[in-house]
Parts: sequence; C-alpha cells; structure tokens
Amino acid sequence: MPIGKLAKWQILLSEFDIIYVTQKGINGYALEDHLAENPMGGEYEPLKMYFPDEEVSFIGEDIADAYDSWRMFFDGAANFKGVGIGAVLVSKTGQHYHVSVKLKFPYTNNLAEYKACIMGLNKAIDMNIQELLVIGDSDLLVHQVEGEWAKKNTKILSYLYHV
Repeated sequence: MPIGKLAKWQILLSEFDIIYVTQKGINGYALEDHLAENPMGGEYEPLKMYFPDEEVSFIGEDIADAYDSWRMFFDGAANFKGVGIGAVLVSKTGQHYHVSVKLKFPYTNNLAEYKACIMGLNKAIDMNIQELLVIGDSDLLVHQVEGEWAKKNTKILSYLYHV
C-alpha cells in the first residue's frame, strides 16, 4: 500500500489511465557487450548504430511523392508478453486510419505479420478502397505473396491464400 507522497500522486493521477511499471534490470552481459563495442577513449565518440533494415526505412523519403494513392503499412510482433498486430491506412490526402489488436492466442512472428496484413486489407475492403500500395517489413510474407518463395509451413498456407 503506497504511503506519503506516492499515495498522494497515485490518487491525483488515478483518473488517468496511467500504469506505473518498474524498470527492469539490465543484463550484465548485454551491458558489458555494449560497452565493449562502444568504448570511450580520450575523446567522446558517438555510439555506432546498426540498422539491419536500412533499405526499407523511409527516413529522408516521402513515399507520398512516389505514390499518391492509398497506402497501407502493417506490422505484427510476437514475444513472451503476447502478440500485437497493427495496420495504418493513409489516404491520398494524408489522413491516417489506424487499426490495432492484441491477440489472445499464441502466434509466431510470421503468423502475426500475416494477421496484421489481413486485418489491414479487410479494413481497406470495408472502406471500399480500390487501389492500395501495401508496405510491410516481413520478407517472408512479401516474397510468398509475390510467389517468389516456397510455401512450406502448412499453418501459413491458409493465411497466404487469404491475403
């Protein structure tokens, strides 16, 4: 039971949907590896950042300049806390339509990506969108839908056909 200032703040902030989560500890090996990869010598050097998906990044680009019709961005993620999927439809005028869901069933990352794509496509159908550029970061989904990669996982087949 909180006491003192903490209780006062909890009462004042209880009308808002704020959840306090304690910060988790840092794995010692992760911190050690990070410091080893980014040493600080006599002069400060900025951290070396690695972005494996630079080719799909839209930093410095505006996709609206290259494609002026409807666009859909989708993503799905699965981890030990659960599965979340989301999609954003962007109109010709730049209006954003968001849809996201937390799934209650265990899914792999690939299945979550398929579910996110299907959810976004269903939203586009509901909105009667006739032409749509679909953008996602799942190589598996994109290449399987394009017919470039084999479809080995039987669980994915029904999702693939749905897309």
